[in-house]
Amino acid sequence: MLDVLEKTLNNKKEEYLGHLKKLLSIDTQTIGHGILGGKEKEGQEYIQKLLSDLGAEIKKEDLDEALLKQAYETYNEGNLGHNNKDRYNIIGDFKGKKDKTIIFNGHIDTMPYGEKEAWKHDPLDPVVEDGKVYGLGSTDMKGGLMAGIMAVKLIKDSGLELPCNVKIMSVADEEGGGNGTITAMMNKDTGDAAVVCEPSDNEILIAHMGFVFFKVSVKGKALHSAGKWNGVNAIEKAVSLIHELGELEKEWLMKYKHPLLPPPTLNVGVINGGTAGSTVPDFCEFKVCVHYLPGIMSFSQVKQEFERRIFLRSQGDEFLKDNLPEVEIYQLGGGFEMDSSDEFVKFVHEKANETADIPINGGIAGNDARLLKNLGNIPTVILGPGRLVDCHSIDESISIDEYFKYIKIYADLIMSF
Repeated sequence: MLDVLEKTLNNKKEEYLGHLKKLLSIDTQTIGHGILGGKEKEGQEYIQKLLSDLGAEIKKEDLDEALLKQAYETYNEGNLGHNNKDRYNIIGDFKGKKDKTIIFNGHIDTMPYGEKEAWKHDPLDPVVEDGKVYGLGSTDMKGGLMAGIMAVKLIKDSGLELPCNVKIMSVADEEGGGNGTITAMMNKDTGDAAVVCEPSDNEILIAHMGFVFFKVSVKGKALHSAGKWNGVNAIEKAVSLIHELGELEKEWLMKYKHPLLPPPTLNVGVINGGTAGSTVPDFCEFKVCVHYLPGIMSFSQVKQEFERRIFLRSQGDEFLKDNLPEVEIYQLGGGFEMDSSDEFVKFVHEKANETADIPINGGIAGNDARLLKNLGNIPTVILGPGRLVDCHSIDESISIDEYFKYIKIYADLIMSF
């Protein structure tokens, strides 16, 4: 069977690469981490036609605020207040001989490309060079999404029947925290097992960190800097809070260990405050991303410890104790972990290693695997073409040989499921 798939793939490489290049040429950027909206619509229209032409039953699934609110209240998952206009999932169901369903999940949205001039090629005009295809979303994660679809096409092009049902999930707003897959799980779009086609550095990933994005707003008292001693510098107060959070991170580093994942981290990624060098700033805000370990730590614990350190430090400050900082969570997602002895994990490991040497490991970046496992109770692995280092990067690219390799791996998983 593998020989048949290999022969067909060799004859169809140009066509299969063409579908990826077409998808890369469509702008599907998420705007403001999904809060301000997203451009997924045209990309989803292309995916819908492609799946329909392959014979799938199509479900179009709008992102719904009420459903996301329900998920937030039930599971601490769901990023509320996003602009969901023209944002929806496309789910394609292929019927097989046996009533067992394997899911291939991928997100259609990309991060913004930033300054176009910084790219050596137009990010929305894919270019093949040095065995790679360059373009926005090539690794994260249109390569994986398209490989899942092309795996079904490869089987059909080879004249083979699908032995099981295959569900392709092309989801929106993953970069905004996973609202597309949350919507799918809340709508009971289920299966017997799932592969998240995110780039996995040629490993089978069975764990990833949980994440929480905090925004801390700090007050001060504005004055001309010539009389600085009569004002309160909000930036300086914010810096003292940041130092306190650094102490919390050190405690976590010493306390928490995981066999597949690095220690928890706390990153201050944005700080804004002040209006002029001659003015004592009366406002400063900073944004923090916490990555925490699944199983060992929890969202409620991280939230409680983060807030406690902010407010304890504030109580020791003459101004802040009466003008407490405001702490807001604007994006979050739980951790993900599968037991390495799980039957689906062992199955994927066995089949993937018929094609290449692909070990089991954990991944540091959060993705939708947690939602399939934690909300949908679906055995899940992360396995896809590309490297994490190429995600969210200028001159994003993916190895063409690796794209083809994963088409074959996915087709073999389907035929053996």
